[in-house]
Amino acid sequence: MLALPLLVWWQWTHGWHWLLYGLTLFLTLGVGVIHHNHTHLRMWRGRRANRFTDYWLTLLQGHPTFVFWPAHVANHHRFRHGPRDIARTYRREFGGDTNHLWGYLIHPVQAALVLYPLFLHWLGRLRIHSPGAFRYCMGQYALWLGSWALLLALDWKKALLFVIVPQLHGLHWLLATNYLQHAHADGRPLGRAQRQAPDTPLNYARNFEGWVNPLLFNIGLHTAHHECPQAHWSELTRLHAEHYRQRVDPALNEGGLLPYMGRVFVLGLLRPAARTRPQMPPGSIE
Repeated sequence: MLALPLLVWWQWTHGWHWLLYGLTLFLTLGVGVIHHNHTHLRMWRGRRANRFTDYWLTLLQGHPTFVFWPAHVANHHRFRHGPRDIARTYRREFGGDTNHLWGYLIHPVQAALVLYPLFLHWLGRLRIHSPGAFRYCMGQYALWLGSWALLLALDWKKALLFVIVPQLHGLHWLLATNYLQHAHADGRPLGRAQRQAPDTPLNYARNFEGWVNPLLFNIGLHTAHHECPQAHWSELTRLHAEHYRQRVDPALNEGGLLPYMGRVFVLGLLRPAARTRPQMPPGSIE
């Protein structure tokens, strides 16, 4: 959260550097994960510190942070990739249950098409029932769009190269991660009693057990996060190993993220055996 703006400032002042720019792009992923984790488990005890962090993440992310509440907590975690999850990866109008390169690339656009009406509806309800929270969300929009306007006015080429493109890169991964973690997973809903039963499979998410986790706050251990959404990220390794790994179909416990993407999205174009298989039976998509 400190290194990213410092890298942007240094390159804005001294010029583009390939290594620093690559690190900038990587840090936009980290900011997205911090944004996600801060939504589930607030970083600070004090309300003012958390509000300041929300605004700071809005500046770094290039999008208001409030959107995680309606889209992620109240939707994705509530319905767990089921038919009522509007961010699910297997919508009929978007091609059904897929897991391929085009599906991964287009998923952020498809997600935005269904999520933004949800945001507008959420804001409409806040305006009526909670004007203070509505102003808080509008403040995030004002900060984000105002920062873009200011930087574009200062130098539009530098603003695009050093700020806006990296932020869009981070937002792409923020949305596309949903596809990586859930495409070809089982979207059939489970009741709470079923999930708590130790012999019930939990096949609604894919886990990545490679180097993505120590670098990005254990974001790959997705089943443990879904089952314990308010657990601190440092606890997910233990929870995954002790409680959830054995309850997931082995096909959904992957090693490294990049090897998975290379095998499924690239090699899968040529070799059908490299592709994943859907966890849901044919005809189960609503």
